[in-house]
Amino acid sequence: MSLPPLLVIAGATATGKTGLAVDVAERLAGEGIAAEVISGDSRQVYRGLDIGTAKASLAERRGIPHHGLDLVEPDEPFTVADFATHARGVLADLATRPAPTLAVLVGGTGLYLRAVARGIATEALPSDPDVRARLEAEFLAVGLEPLVERLRGVAPQRAAAIDTANPRRVVRALEIATVAGGEPDLPAPRDYDGPVAWIGLTVEPAAHRAWIAYRARGQFEAGLIEEARALREHFDPGLPAFSAIGYREAWAVLDGELARDAAIAEDARRNQAFAKRQRTWFRAEPGIDWLDATSGPPVESAVSAARRLTD
Repeated sequence: MSLPPLLVIAGATATGKTGLAVDVAERLAGEGIAAEVISGDSRQVYRGLDIGTAKASLAERRGIPHHGLDLVEPDEPFTVADFATHARGVLADLATRPAPTLAVLVGGTGLYLRAVARGIATEALPSDPDVRARLEAEFLAVGLEPLVERLRGVAPQRAAAIDTANPRRVVRALEIATVAGGEPDLPAPRDYDGPVAWIGLTVEPAAHRAWIAYRARGQFEAGLIEEARALREHFDPGLPAFSAIGYREAWAVLDGELARDAAIAEDARRNQAFAKRQRTWFRAEPGIDWLDATSGPPVESAVSAARRLTD
């Protein structure tokens, strides 16, 4: 069964990707073309992590169906293979619709986007829940750096390919390397079985820094500290889910370790570093049509790309 046309919207954090995805879907709906959004963000899969992950609210979704959100609790394991399985299920369902339906895969988690749009053979990645639990316990006990050093020793290629500042990525990579006994040999990826196009959003550097700072302050003003407080009352703050930027800073305010403005500044600083890593990842992704969003969302160009997929 061929899959529906797929428009991928990629880019660094705080470049307006989600808003553009909804804009595209609304415009197409006005032309009689149905479209649904799949979030490709590895933190938005967690229930309760809303403000801190910039998860689109119901109002911001504007009636457009969204998938890939609120799939698991923060203490439940979730891998790229789990995401690929979820997304493929959504795509298979869209393929059965009587009228053609466009899927818009949007996010900044490059591996999630690649797994769906380029068909990484995620089912071939070895997994062992006991090994993962042991590694997560070790991370809580000794911190991230010893795990990163071990990963560099047993799987240097994987260590070079992932974000080693992300505990969840490091734990998963070490789990794979431990079960496989080193760097696993993976089969060739499967191509996406349908029309697909990639667009990416860029923002002029000074403007992007300002956008990141503005969003960080807006998240704190929208209740990030209260959200972080509620999450810590129910879950271990050392869980990999909480490597999402903002929660550590919010807890530091609650614990009297940082003033609110200092926490906002640290949130923005970490997001700027994160955006740099995302840009490095996406520069290596072939076939992306880059659009400048500095002066506003490039709706016309994105809609044109979508129309070409559905013609």
